[in-house]
Amino acid sequence: MSTAHNGQDAGQAQATGGKHTAGAYDVRTVIGGLIGFYGVVLVVLGIVDYGEAEAAKTGDWNANLWVGIGMLVFALVFAAWTKLRPVVLADGEAVEDPTGGADSAGR
Repeated sequence: MSTAHNGQDAGQAQATGGKHTAGAYDVRTVIGGLIGFYGVVLVVLGIVDYGEAEAAKTGDWNANLWVGIGMLVFALVFAAWTKLRPVVLADGEAVEDPTGGADSAGR
């Protein structure tokens, strides 16, 4: 990385108070990505490998195509949800404090 890029990141972190989003580590990103990947696979199979045998199995309904489209819509909803409501983390924050901020003496 260049020094200009590092300087911009440091300035941005100071401007936002040391907070950043979870990004790729957000579980919604992983779930949406996997569902989207399998949706693409099913859509391709529904377009390329749909014949009379498959039509007979499903009652003339292209199940791979329609379920794949549904999975792609589901993945897009997850992507929009992640973009519209990101998880914001403070720098150095690992987990939420289970004691609610009480010190070690329990006060």
